[in-house]
Amino acid sequence: MTSNTVFTGKTALIYGAALGIGRAVAQEFARRGARLVIADIDRAGAEETATLIRSAGGEAVALRCDVTSDAAVREAAVAAEIAYGAVDIVMNNVGGILHGNPQDIPISEWQRIIDLNLMPVVRSNAVFLPKMLARGSGFIVNTASFAGLYPFATTRMPYVAAKAAVVALSESLALDLEPQGIRVSCLCPGPVRTNVMAGMKTWSAGAAMRGPGAMLEIKSVEDVATTLADGMEAGRILIPTHEEAWDILARHGADPDGFIRSKIAAFAQGDFGRPSPRPAAES
Repeated sequence: MTSNTVFTGKTALIYGAALGIGRAVAQEFARRGARLVIADIDRAGAEETATLIRSAGGEAVALRCDVTSDAAVREAAVAAEIAYGAVDIVMNNVGGILHGNPQDIPISEWQRIIDLNLMPVVRSNAVFLPKMLARGSGFIVNTASFAGLYPFATTRMPYVAAKAAVVALSESLALDLEPQGIRVSCLCPGPVRTNVMAGMKTWSAGAAMRGPGAMLEIKSVEDVATTLADGMEAGRILIPTHEEAWDILARHGADPDGFIRSKIAAFAQGDFGRPSPRPAAES
């Protein structure tokens, strides 16, 4: 599959592209020929992303969208269609994180994190799947995390659960939709330099932040955007930001009990899996 069939002349709507990975992906999609609609609760940030794309010669519009609202997700889709016609690519990139021991995290926080990380995909699907199925084409991109691929993020349990659900949902969507002409890809960021932890709520003082592995390089958002776009062009469904993920998943799949107990031993020895020189930030 070539970039012409994936991006050139296509309309892409990204929910969550005011900053970080979303902004870099929007710019990369635009470089490959797509028209961009930037939907984010941070309207000023969304407009800045759109301005960056336009200043580089691309086409982009920005709008405010709260993805925890069914109506707002639908309204963003309508605005995108008014601006550029049918949406060919929709990326569900909104997410949020927290930190704390599971016994300290209130149920209301579970609900908030699930509503930020999982339910926007459900709301987006409710809007776009009927349209894509009717025309027999489209591309759905969901952002998950290494935290949803294998166990390590013990102080982010609601996030883990939501991102694991996004992975499983994306794979099953691909199984169902690809024969009907609709592509699905799931971006799984590992350690990436973003500001996702800036607004993180902490529920347990002194709880150690545990990462996906000290051997993993901290990627730039630009690297992530290139990896995603290349993966989409190559027809990949699961797209981790680090190729090392496949080796880790192979070890986990071969012996899940041993994998978990090796993590227990590493944590007991003070190896919390945080890449150097600074802690990793998950998407």
